[in-house]
Amino acid sequence: MNTKAKQRAWRRPDYNAPERAPVVEAARFAPLAAPEGLQLFDVGLQDEGERLDRFLGRAAAARRIALSRTRLKVLIEAGEVRVDGSIVRDPSTKVGAGNRIAFEAPPPEDSPLVGENLPLRVVYEDEYLIVIDKPAGLVVHPAPGHAAGTLVNVLIGHCGASLSGVGGVKRPGIVHRLDKDTSGLLVAAKTDAAHRGLAELFADHGRAGSLKREYLALVWGGFDATAGRLDGPIGRDPRHREKMAVRSGEHGRRATTHWLLEETLGPASLVTCRLETGRTHQIRVHMASTGHPLLGDSVYGAGFKTKAARLGEPAKAALAALGRQALHASLLGFEHPATGEELRFESRPPKDFARLLKALRAGME
Repeated sequence: MNTKAKQRAWRRPDYNAPERAPVVEAARFAPLAAPEGLQLFDVGLQDEGERLDRFLGRAAAARRIALSRTRLKVLIEAGEVRVDGSIVRDPSTKVGAGNRIAFEAPPPEDSPLVGENLPLRVVYEDEYLIVIDKPAGLVVHPAPGHAAGTLVNVLIGHCGASLSGVGGVKRPGIVHRLDKDTSGLLVAAKTDAAHRGLAELFADHGRAGSLKREYLALVWGGFDATAGRLDGPIGRDPRHREKMAVRSGEHGRRATTHWLLEETLGPASLVTCRLETGRTHQIRVHMASTGHPLLGDSVYGAGFKTKAARLGEPAKAALAALGRQALHASLLGFEHPATGEELRFESRPPKDFARLLKALRAGME
């Protein structure tokens, strides 16, 4: 695809236009359904000798029932599954042709995490999922040092009784993450069925499915081309384990980022990045590896602090006020995992990002 064709295919959303409702189109795939009532599965000749958990995982998937192999393994070990009327607790039990397997999925348990009532910008919500516009500074998932005040805590507090359970626990299903200091669009599941469907989409990263993710980034330096593709496996930095880096061979996992130049802004540029994979810090690592780290990125762009001296005073002040990497998840599109509808959401950059962008543009006048 030539540059002009890429630009047509990547027509940038108009962030000055009024916000639009999600785009809804016809379904293409059978939606996943939550297991309800007694589940019966008959073992055929072709399944003779297969592990019980593996057989049930495939059989549930064939019926588009939202039961992961992990969840089924838990049910088996808890004595919830019967083979020809007898309880079986070993997931590795081999099934035989003619066996009838029966179980009922018990109601989900309450989450051990505490719900919190904190501000949350909801872009879209229904009984299956919720799309939010995450502010910078909010950690997505509880972790050491962040046991509370995370997006998961806020979602538990916001969704309350509407959480029907993910993996047998009343909690939101997180299928993708944004760094603490990255703002923008993020989707979470409220049901097991939605979680399984979204997980399938995000595992494919839009290569064959409907997932679309784009990010706006302010990076240092200019570009000779107007669009490009970055291919570089990403893994842990061998010298700094808290960082990621482009690695070779078995030390890195395949990672591809597509970028499109939106504006040249003197010592900086505004680019749109589209992910083909979803590695930790992928955009930050890939852009830094080509000599274009993100403005404000103290982890991957520390060596570019002297470039800030080339900025005008308003831009310097705006960059200092930003205090984080200039990265915003601006577009998220996917097929609804329960209804099959095509959904598309766009988000304007937050005020701190927009203020820096405005100052950089003013410096070009």
